[in-house]
Amino acid sequence: MITADLRRALLAAAAHDDADPLLRPGPGPGSYASSLPFRLARPGRDPRDIAASLATRLTDEPWIAAAEVTGPGYLTVTVTRDALSGLAVRVVRARQACAASDALLGHAVAGAAEVDLAAEPDWPRARAALAAQLTARLAAVAGATVICPPERTVVPPAVPHSPVPAQAGPVARAIRYAGHDEVRFALARMPPGGASPQAAVIARHLLSNPAYAVRYAYAAAAAVLRWAAALGDGPAGFRPRLVAEPGELALLDALSWLPERVAVAARRGRPDEFAGYVEGLAARTIETMSTTCFTTLASISSERLWLADAARTGLATCLGLLGVGTPDRL
Repeated sequence: MITADLRRALLAAAAHDDADPLLRPGPGPGSYASSLPFRLARPGRDPRDIAASLATRLTDEPWIAAAEVTGPGYLTVTVTRDALSGLAVRVVRARQACAASDALLGHAVAGAAEVDLAAEPDWPRARAALAAQLTARLAAVAGATVICPPERTVVPPAVPHSPVPAQAGPVARAIRYAGHDEVRFALARMPPGGASPQAAVIARHLLSNPAYAVRYAYAAAAAVLRWAAALGDGPAGFRPRLVAEPGELALLDALSWLPERVAVAARRGRPDEFAGYVEGLAARTIETMSTTCFTTLASISSERLWLADAARTGLATCLGLLGVGTPDRL
């Protein structure tokens, strides 16, 4: 995907295979800024000179429209419109591999057992156990080697609103009330030392509830494809220039960050940051799938169906990494 490609291109241009380019969003969709020149600058050397040198090498890449020095030494790269639009097809064809990169290649991380959240005695310990498991999972997708992962323990699904044994802890009670997926996502997004989730809040079927919104977004993208299929339509040819609405480009830009957000969260041991990215991707998907471009028959095109499928694929991959289900209907 684009950020994974850009990471490799930057490090190849810098002849450095183990630096983090520290990518961050640029001024618009398909624009990415890197502070790598600051990391490579030796004492007395201007980072702007390094950024200019890297920019010259990157302009040979056919999928890069521009590479320029910005600010005191940042390198800002803008990909071509076709490269950004074409991401819709790449994500769909890659499926789960759309999150993969080699950002942590050569690194090793300790494996962690599958978590039985209902067996954890309290929220902090449930959060810590889940964070360890998710960090290892994200690191593996980013190219790291997982050392001696324990055998996986199958966790039975929780039954909402079933009787709660007197000895059940707060996490088990929340699972029984709100649902396993809801509790798992709420814990995944919980930062170290953060406030414990409230079952009554994470059980709400409201878009203001992230545990619901991320699954609703997947269902919204799936609904567009299901509706089109019922009308005899489906993704066919793809013309990148026809994906040009600002909201559509913003959704593609959000999808382009998937490999990088996986790698950064794994490197920092902060799966809650990845969960935050998933929330943003879900919000962008809901907003886009709600426009007339995706709800009016005359506006539906093959290109937009590819985009809906890319959003569905990206969200399915994200939620799969977090261990959260993806219902086609909510």
